[in-house]
Order: sequence, then C-alpha cells, then structure tokens
Amino acid sequence: MGSYLNPGNEAFAVALNSEIYVDKTGLLTYTNKVMNTLQGYICNSRPRRFGKSITANMLTAYYSKGCSSKEMFSGLEISRAKDFEKHLNQYDVLHWDIQWCMEPAGGPERIVSYISEKTISELKEYYPHILPEEIRSLPEALSRINAASGTKFIVIIDEWDVLIRDEAADLKTQEEYINFLRAMFKGTEPTKYIQLAYLTGILPVKKEKTQSALNNFKDYSMLHAGPIAPYVGFTETEVQKLCEVYGQRFEEVKRWYDGYQIGKYHVYNPNAVVNLMLEGEFQSYWSGTASYEAIVPLINMDFDGLKSAVIEMLSGDHVPVDVTSFQNDTVSFANKDDVLTYLIHLGYLAYDRTFRTAFIPNEEIRQELILATKRKKWNELIVFQKESEQLLKDTIQMNGNAVAKEIEKIHMEYTSVIQYNNENLLSSVLSIAYLSSMQYYFKPIREFPAGRGFADFVFIPKPEFQNYYPALVVELKWDKSVRALDQIRDRKYPESVACYAGELLLVGINYNEKTKEHECRIEKYEK
Repeated sequence: MGSYLNPGNEAFAVALNSEIYVDKTGLLTYTNKVMNTLQGYICNSRPRRFGKSITANMLTAYYSKGCSSKEMFSGLEISRAKDFEKHLNQYDVLHWDIQWCMEPAGGPERIVSYISEKTISELKEYYPHILPEEIRSLPEALSRINAASGTKFIVIIDEWDVLIRDEAADLKTQEEYINFLRAMFKGTEPTKYIQLAYLTGILPVKKEKTQSALNNFKDYSMLHAGPIAPYVGFTETEVQKLCEVYGQRFEEVKRWYDGYQIGKYHVYNPNAVVNLMLEGEFQSYWSGTASYEAIVPLINMDFDGLKSAVIEMLSGDHVPVDVTSFQNDTVSFANKDDVLTYLIHLGYLAYDRTFRTAFIPNEEIRQELILATKRKKWNELIVFQKESEQLLKDTIQMNGNAVAKEIEKIHMEYTSVIQYNNENLLSSVLSIAYLSSMQYYFKPIREFPAGRGFADFVFIPKPEFQNYYPALVVELKWDKSVRALDQIRDRKYPESVACYAGELLLVGINYNEKTKEHECRIEKYEK
C-alpha cells in the first residue's frame, strides 16, 4: 500500500523503465477534463493482466503533491496537452490497493479500520491543527480538512472489488466495506472534498447493495468502455508497432491474441503481447492469472444450455447472451447468461455489443478453456471430441462418404435444437463438428475473402502443423442444384488460400432438405 499522501514515483517508474512500455498517459487528458465534475467518479473494470495497477500508479505519480514527476512524464503523450502542468503534482492523493491491504490489516474483516487508521494518522501529520486526536472516521476527516483549508482529494482504489469477489460469504465484512464506500463517495458532502475518484478492479459496481453506495460512478468495463476504450489494453496500432520492433508477423499475433472488441477498438491483453515480444514464443500466457481456477467451477455449473454454449464457442461460434441480469458478484448466478457475463469480465470471453453475443476472443483463450474443460471431465465433450477427431481424419483422408455420415450424426445428437432452414444454420453445425481441429488449426474463418467471392469456411493450420495438415476450403450448399465444389473452382477460392499450407483440400458439402441427407465431396487442389 505504501504511503497515502506522499506515494513516490517508484511504482510507475518500474513500468517506464521496463523494456516495453506502451504510453497510456492519454487517459490523463480525460481525467483532467472530468475532475471536479459529476463525471469525475470512474469505475474502470478489466481482467487481470490488463494493466490496472500500472494505470493506478500512473494517476498517482502524475497528480500527487508528493511526487516530482515532470521529467518522468516529459516526452509522453500527456506532456503535449495544454493543461499538462496545470494538474501535474498539484493534489493530495489517497491511493489504496485493497488486495495488498489484506495481509497487513490482518484479514478482510480489518481492512476498513486499517485503511481508516493509517490514512488518518498520515493526514494528521499534514494537517495537525485541523484534525482532533479522537477522530476515527476518514470521510469526516476529509470533510474537516476541506472545510478548514479548501483542500480537495483525489482518491484511487486499486482492486476495489476484492471483498465483493473473494469475501462474498462474509456478509458482515461486505456490509462494513459498502458502508465505508457510501460514506466516502455518496451524497453532497463528498462532492466538497473529492476532486477525482478512480476505482479499478475486475467487476463493475455491484448491483443492489453497492449500487446504492456507488451509483454516482460511471462504469466502464469490457462490456462498454466508452471514452477510455483505447486505454483498457493494447490497441491494434500499438501491437503493430511492437511487431515491427521485435520482428513478429502481425497477422500471426492477431490470430493468437486479438479478439476483444471494445467500441471501435480491437484490444489485446498487454501481458500476453509483452511476453510474446520478449520471449518470442506463441503460447498461452494466461494460466498464471489467479482467475484461471475460478472458471473451472463456472463452466461446470448445471445451467440449461451452458455446456452447449461453451462447445459452440470453442468451435468458433458466437452465442447470444443477456448481460443485463448479472448482479456483478460471484455468488448470484441465476442462469447461463450470468456465467457468460462474468467470463466476459474475467476476459475469458469477448462481447459483441452490436449483436449482443459472446465468443472466445483468440487462440490463447481457446486453449485455456479447453484445458479447463479437461480439469473436470465432461463425458459428453470427451465422446464428442473423439467423433470430431474421426471427422477430421476422414476429411484429410478424403473419405467424403464418411464425412457426410459423421456430420449427419453430430447434427442429430449434439445440435438437435438446430433445425436446418438455411446455409447459415448448416454452417453452425459444421463449426461444431470440426471442434477437434482447434488443436491443429486456427479458429475457422467464415466468409473468407477469396478469388471472386467469399469462401464459407477456411481452416488454416497453425505454423507448427503446416507440414502435416492441409489447409481446408469448405463450401456449403443447402438444397441447391449448384454443387459446392463447382462453386469453389468457379470462383477461384483456392488461389487465395494455397499459400497458408503445404497442401490444400477442397471440401464441398450439400444438404438435401427432402431426404435430410448430407453429401460430401473432397478433392486435392493441385497448385
């Protein structure tokens, strides 16, 4: 936790001194604009390893009177702002890391009293003639200082939601914490002594109890980040620049680590990108996060449609999700949508705000979720994967009849809720059927721009498997006289895909609505 009114530059300096630092000081331009207004109460939630603490340290280093950080910020984006020096090191800053406080406080039930005692003790050093010896309430202390001196405070709380997430069963501790937050930030009196409040954690403001305590805060999350979207993670432009410096192919980085769509930005996990650049190896850097163990019981909850939704997303599909019912805690799960919404906040799923769907953002997370399903075995998934593996084997061996029978079987057994009436629903069945391909191939690309049109599905093998597995161009036809393979050739799809692997197979699948039968023909493309 460190000191309260005089946090040094050290914490943010560690980030600046690192081999890779991506400038996110543009966020300060926004906080400068909203401070001392009703919009100056911000709760910015994002997953672990997305730079929450670095951001909190940056805000402290810039605003705190206890710092002398002009040289530190010179050359960074904020230094070009007209009001750069107006706000630089001008404020009393209270900066608490709730996670860090847990141990020195002696447990979660002591956190509120620990923060209050330590902060008031330090405030007395700076304002000895204003605060009486017997004062115990931190909000009252801040109010008295403001009344006597006009001082307004910036309050930064890192990991603000630890007690909401990890101490959900301890109602007494939660109630005390919520009452503390309400006294700090709610009502007319706090507007007198709060210059800016910035909370960061994994969860947005909890509905019901904490909402009444913090409903004056503006929530920016993985569902909607508004004006601070480019500061949630690394943007595509920033990742492209890093690829140039470190000699990585951007297209490959994009396949592995892209996927979070926040507003108009594609956002990347900073931890994954930095590790890739420094170590040069494409892999999942996600397992080290503490939230990993939490998803195993989540995806095994017995809610209707949850497991089938996970299977569909593992296969590359999007699934509808209602994010409005989630209570922003870790105990009030009522249905599969609540679980999926929580996984969005944890970063294991991404959210398409336009179509209101959830999906697995990238290859890194897909690998983690597959590992999670294996931690507590899903019998139906184990059987399904074996059948899917056989389907892939039959495809590579160009056994069209076997492929047609396998797709028919998977459709009947695992997607009985899907009634064919167009090619789009046929494609949903196909993506599920080829689930096992995910260990050798990237997520299947739908509507791949190729030749004179768009190929329905393209499966591109990962680099390490390109000499062993062919690329696949798959075309679907539903009750049409035009055959799928004919369209692949006529529209010259193969030419656009052949460069991705040593071999290329053309797979045409037709479905006859009258007979309810599938037909599959497979040919090898000769380059």
